[in-house]
Amino acid sequence: MLGSPRFVRLIGGCLVAAGCATAAVPSGTAPEPASAGASTASVQAAGARGRGIDPANMDTTCKACGDFYRYANGGWLDANPIPADREAWTSYNEAGDRTLATLRAILEESARQAASAPGTLEGKLGTFYAACMDSAHAEAQGVAPVAGDLARIGGLRDRAAVTAELGRMQATSLPVPFALFASPDLRNVARTTAALWQGGLTLPTREYYLREDSAARDLRAALARHVARLFVLSGTPAPRAESDAARVLEMETALARASMTPVQMRDPEAVYHMMPMAELQRLTPHLDWAAYLRAAGAPAGLLDEVNVSQPGFLREVDRLLAEAPLESWTAYLRWRVLDDAARFLSRPFTDANFRFNARFSGATEPEPRWRDCVYLTSKTMGQPLGRLYGQRVFTPVARARAREMFENLRAVMRERIGTLAWMGPETRARALEKLEQLEARLGYPDSIPDYTGLRVPAGAMVPAVRAVTAFENARDWARVGRPTDRSEWPTLPQRVSGSYSPLRNLLTYPAAKFQPPFFDPEADDAVNYGALGSTIGHEVSHGFDDQGRQYDGRGNLRDWWTAEDAARFNARAARLVAQYDGYVAVDTLHLNGRLTLGENIADLGGVTLSYYALQRSLRGKPRTLVDGLTPEQRFFISWAQNWRDNSREARLRTMVRTDPHSPSRFRVIGPLSNLPEFAAAFGCKPGDAMVRADSVRVELW
Repeated sequence: MLGSPRFVRLIGGCLVAAGCATAAVPSGTAPEPASAGASTASVQAAGARGRGIDPANMDTTCKACGDFYRYANGGWLDANPIPADREAWTSYNEAGDRTLATLRAILEESARQAASAPGTLEGKLGTFYAACMDSAHAEAQGVAPVAGDLARIGGLRDRAAVTAELGRMQATSLPVPFALFASPDLRNVARTTAALWQGGLTLPTREYYLREDSAARDLRAALARHVARLFVLSGTPAPRAESDAARVLEMETALARASMTPVQMRDPEAVYHMMPMAELQRLTPHLDWAAYLRAAGAPAGLLDEVNVSQPGFLREVDRLLAEAPLESWTAYLRWRVLDDAARFLSRPFTDANFRFNARFSGATEPEPRWRDCVYLTSKTMGQPLGRLYGQRVFTPVARARAREMFENLRAVMRERIGTLAWMGPETRARALEKLEQLEARLGYPDSIPDYTGLRVPAGAMVPAVRAVTAFENARDWARVGRPTDRSEWPTLPQRVSGSYSPLRNLLTYPAAKFQPPFFDPEADDAVNYGALGSTIGHEVSHGFDDQGRQYDGRGNLRDWWTAEDAARFNARAARLVAQYDGYVAVDTLHLNGRLTLGENIADLGGVTLSYYALQRSLRGKPRTLVDGLTPEQRFFISWAQNWRDNSREARLRTMVRTDPHSPSRFRVIGPLSNLPEFAAAFGCKPGDAMVRADSVRVELW
């Protein structure tokens, strides 16, 4: 993309709660929910346990009604320490490593074929991956791959040259202060326009620059040392490197002050400001947009208007262009080049890059080079690699099971919308209309864009990355001003995570998610609905969370709610904010219920929808006990085992401050404590930790 927003992807950690010294409800004695229906038969045959839940992963010394996270996952948590090169070890790491192994095999095969078939997709992937893996070349090159950029930036002599350099960096997606990218118009998604989005920070969010506690001050001092270190490694004398690092920190702090917070940016109305180019030019009189776009490679006359997502941030960039010393701009832009390229350069750069970033992850060793190269190839050339991956791993059986799950989930959502006591008839009709328009894509796409024109240079990694990003940017420019292509998949097949696009009302569930512990074609419905079904339901629910509900069935940002129904929704959502605000992740660090609201709504909605979809799937079938557990109990255990997670404290702290997802422990205990169906499954009583009082219990969808 033209420089799409940078997001932090983290999956959170766990904390062991009290109440795990007493045995749980004995196997087979927990009452079956009233909705379960037919009588339960016991499975006695040897080997009839089925697949998907291993009792060794549980801790049955812990009460299910006291700390269900530990009850479902305690054995696994104790047996799975975090590897030194990881920030966490989770169920997603388990599935992710299997995915990476498959991707690695594809890429190594492609690398062997690259010389004989350079024009094929496999040849281009192989050339890129081989360049990344060539550590000897990287060591020999040192800083040479970016020396030309650094010299050019160091030679900038006026502010007009700074503007041109910003455009030149945009052309290869180098992290300049803002991103410019193709995007459907939020209010008319049938057409694609362009959007500007704030960026340009090294630290994860603005608060890291603005907080005045000792930890934040220490981190900013560490950043200044890190910037100076990379400047020295690139050939800058130490005294100047230190002064340039101070300039970088000053520039980034100014940008941080003008940045919107993650919570503010969750409101789509707050980030929609469509402007004609003439108005944008008046907003930023010191930034010559015509010159910028020429340098960025945009076709002449392409942009007539743009969504300026954060006008206040653009005003600050303009002020800095007018007032900040030229030396500050050249230091800042040289740093952006070095920070972006450090992981591709020689060992001194990669070591310094790892040591600084470990402050946010807690990892004690860098990942092996092959894994980093698989990640990078997947990020940079994700569509062709994903196509090969999907063809290799995704089966017709998985597609059929997933489609059946989705349709069952949609049927349950239809029924629940039809009976919601808090929703009036006008809003109900629009909600049902949106649900019927919801599209689900499962596995991998039938086709991908044409990569015939892409040329991947062999050798150094930086030229290879820039060649691919320049190609993708040109493809992105071609979208602007045209009807939106609704056939494109927003999520890569090799990503172990689903997605929901409110601008397309589109749920995408990639091939990589169809593997244990999330899906097993040989497991029973209770296990698959608990894991995969609940997360598909999570994505369905995103269409009706606090953000998604603001878009209509075609994906347009449009208020289709009556004022009374919106107020009732917001009152219920406020209860969920308060619930998660009360959770403490580590020490005195509380979760941010407002930041995580959308994901918390989707978690609650997803597990609720999937529970009732399971009931639909079990109609007329024997309701067997497996390992003494009812289907309902296995369903909730499977949901909890989705989120088994050992995380380092540094990662957990970063996540709470930056990630819209709650840490894993709270993704289990938060939703389930609101569900009477969970309490019934395990015989929980009022007053138990896993049972929220009716006065504070949340039910939305």
